[in-house]
Order: sequence, then structure tokens, then C-alpha cells
Amino acid sequence: MIPPKPKPHAPPPAAPAPERLRTALPTLVRWPNLLIMLLCMALVRVGLLQPELPLRQSLLAPRFTLLVWAALLVAAAGYIINDYYDVKIDAINRPDRLVIGRVVNRRMAMLAHMVLSGVGVLVAGWLHPVLGLVTLGTALLLWGYSARFKRLALVGNASIAMLTAALVLLPELQLQLERHDGHSSVVWPYALAAFLLTMVREIVKDVEDMRGDAQHGCRTLPLVWGVARTKWMAGFFLASLALLTLGATAQLLIGGHWPLGIWLVLLVLLPMAQLSRLLIRADRRRHFRHLSSWCKGIMLAGVLSMALAGSL
Repeated sequence: MIPPKPKPHAPPPAAPAPERLRTALPTLVRWPNLLIMLLCMALVRVGLLQPELPLRQSLLAPRFTLLVWAALLVAAAGYIINDYYDVKIDAINRPDRLVIGRVVNRRMAMLAHMVLSGVGVLVAGWLHPVLGLVTLGTALLLWGYSARFKRLALVGNASIAMLTAALVLLPELQLQLERHDGHSSVVWPYALAAFLLTMVREIVKDVEDMRGDAQHGCRTLPLVWGVARTKWMAGFFLASLALLTLGATAQLLIGGHWPLGIWLVLLVLLPMAQLSRLLIRADRRRHFRHLSSWCKGIMLAGVLSMALAGSL
């Protein structure tokens, strides 16, 4: 007697739409990146600009809190509009991270982008007209990057690198506008370092995303120059960052500022040396994904070093 054929197991029921939306939204707005941005602005404020003030007084100042919210809202809107324009490319490069078109429809994504950007610009403009203009320029540049610039060799990379540097400078700009003081501080070297490291990471990401970019007519650096020459370009920006960091570290150690100097040696310079070695050897997509993670780690170490810079 032939035993009855067992019934196949039914697939698990799909999660309800509100539940899927709740879990997908943090991915859509890149919440880890927003946390790093929040940490960066906070450490610029307390570590570089106002180390003499009590932590609570500096961080919880209402006007600074509003500036942080404005910056984070515009950044979240930028991530949304980036995914809006990259639905087809992300379906190839990052299918596991696809939210728009799968969980959130395109119309709702565009509406969310407009609302978040608008609120962020209005809040910054209420703080000061110059901050409003800077925030509006940021929102427009993020739109331009998503719609066009990211598909052009180096143009998209430089756009994101400039926005990253601007984020570092934003708390200083607010203080200068409030105090009518144009004096520059130690924030500028950090902004330059952020620009250089972001250029490295953006170029590495272009190599990682070559397959999807090539199928949709993008003209990113690896598609125009090839992978080998693109690695040389990434190496140029990495070498520039290494020279900047070496110079700053040497000055710190000579001046007796050992905690920050040792931090930069162990957590920035040595990882950059490893990043250089990995960059030379990289020739697979997974290698460049690994390089991107190294860039994130170095950037986090650089941000955290601001906490030690207040003693200078």
C-alpha cells in the first residue's frame, strides 16, 4: 500500500502591511547613518566648539536641537529620493534593501520626501535665513544627486563628499551667525578629512554597484575609466587623507597631546594602512563591499576623536 503523499507546508503568512512598513522605514531612511550624523554634530558642538560648557547646556540648547532636527530631516528625505530614482538599479545591486515599490509606493515616497525636506528647510530658515538657504541648497543638491549627478563620473562622488563636509561645518556656522564672528576653528581639518574619506567610500561604492549601474546607462568612474584606474583615483584621495592625518598626528604628539595623537595612530592611521592594502588587492564585488565597511569604521573613529579634541 502506497502511503498518502504528505501535504506541502504552507508558506508563512505575509506580515500585515503596517508591520512591513514599520520594519522597512528605518531601512529606507538609513537609520545607522542618521545616528552617525547626529553623533557627528553633537561632538562638533561639545568637543570642538564649546568644550568649556557643561555637556547638558551645550547639547540641549534649543536652537542647536532644532538645527540637528532640520539636518536629519533633510538627510532622511535625501535617502528617500535616492531610493525613489534608484528602484531599478537597487533591484539588481541591493534587492534585499528594496523598499520603494515593494512596501512603500512611489507616490507616498515622493510625498514623504517633499514633507521632510520642506519641514527641515523651514526649521533651519526660522533659526536664521543663512541656515535656511544652506539647508535648501542641501535639499536641492540631494535631489540633483539622486536624479542626475550620481550617474556622472566624480560629479556624484564630489556632491556627497561636499555635503558630508558641510554637515561637519554646520554647527560652527550656526555659532558664527549667532555671535557675528567669522573666526575659523579646528572644525575645518575635520571637514576636509570627511570630504576625502567620503570620496574614497563613494568611489568604492561605484565599483561595488557596477553591474546595476551599467544596465541603466550610468557613467560612473569605474564604467568610464575601468576598475584599475578607478582604484588609483580612490588611492589618491586616501593618500591625501593619510598625509593630512599624519601631519595632524605629528603636531599632536610633538605638542604633548598624547590621548588624541595615540587615538589617531591606532584607530585611524593603522586602519587606513589596512584599507590601502585591501584596496590594492581588491578585484571582486565582495572585496569592495568590505572596503566600504572599513571606510565607515574609519569615519566613526574620526568622529569619536572629536571628544578628545576639546582638551587642545
